Amino acid sequence: QVQLVESGGGLVQPGGSLRLSCVASRTILSVFTSYTMGWYRQAPGKERELVATFTNGGGPNYADDVKGRFTISKNNSKKTVYLQMDNLNPEDTAVYYCKATRGGIDSWGQGTQVTVSS
Repeated sequence: QVQLVESGGGLVQPGGSLRLSCVASRTILSVFTSYTMGWYRQAPGKERELVATFTNGGGPNYADDVKGRFTISKNNSKKTVYLQMDNLNPEDTAVYYCKATRGGIDSWGQGTQVTVSS
């Protein structure tokens, strides 16, 4: 089963930027490219929610509150998915998780904390 490791979280001031990375291991490149990859987040006391994901058609899909601020991208040769987050605000504070879906099976990373505070 694919393993996912997120990194890049931290403390940032409102208006700042972060780039999260999610590296996949225990999978070969040809299999990695068949995964649907996405980013989710979970704030304290709230349910996990979609942030951004690649669709089956390949294009990205974003939650309404991050459109225009966040960008999902991937580098297949590095088996890595990124989440560029700009103009962050305190409401973006959460643990951010990477998810890989293939054949109806979801695999999750351990998450990386993002805290937006002055």
